[in-house]
Amino acid sequence: MSRWKELPAELHPHVHQLIVRLRGMKDRSELSTRQLTAKTGYSAKSWQRYLNGRSLPPREAVEAMARIGGDDPARLLLMHEIAAQRWAEGRAVTTDAPEDLAATPAHTLTEQQPYGRHLRVAVTVGAVVSGLSVTAALLLAMQLTEARAQLARDRSDAVVAAPATVTESLVPVIYTCRLEQRDGRWYAGLSRTTDIPLSNTHVGLEVAEAQCLLRRAGTAPGEIDGVFGPKTRRAVERMQKRSGLVVDGVIGPRTWQALRKTATT
Repeated sequence: MSRWKELPAELHPHVHQLIVRLRGMKDRSELSTRQLTAKTGYSAKSWQRYLNGRSLPPREAVEAMARIGGDDPARLLLMHEIAAQRWAEGRAVTTDAPEDLAATPAHTLTEQQPYGRHLRVAVTVGAVVSGLSVTAALLLAMQLTEARAQLARDRSDAVVAAPATVTESLVPVIYTCRLEQRDGRWYAGLSRTTDIPLSNTHVGLEVAEAQCLLRRAGTAPGEIDGVFGPKTRRAVERMQKRSGLVVDGVIGPRTWQALRKTATT
């Protein structure tokens, strides 16, 4: 069981609840942050920020953790959506912290009377302006949250572009294939890549995606474990031979194209 640091006290309860849930799934999986990187494509430093409450994890990271931890993705993504709203609201409140009214010098009754009406008008206008400022800050915070999520997705794509390889500390994971056809192409719900090269010893979601498509094509690679081993290589070679491709056991752009478009046999 990991010895987790105490989460920041200023976190909203919904954000706190999401992070505790993610921590629990990581503990149950017994994965290190490096192994978590290999399984999800997000760096170890990113997961440290997410699990210590310093940064809100993007939707794709939460979904990947749900698959690894065997949790219900729909429920976890709903928790993430609510947490993202609270996260944005928290940043807005911090940005528009009220001024210390106690620092305002007191005035005598004689001084207040001539300006009483003006003071009331000024307070009313100030309240309206403050309300508009909070609204603008909230919108800005939401835009920043989306920008951070997009940046995380871009970084994830950069990490995935160099697939991880098998190590002695690798913990087996069985993935679930969710096959669907879009625009004439088949997808298994694990990766949408069409060109990342895969070969012996590679691991990760892209390998699991290819294994699902190999099984759909009638050249089953064994378990859908995200590990490119001998069984997966033989399945790729059989599929390449059937499709009239160069039989090299390596999944490149042409093999990906055939896997995405091939008819079920």
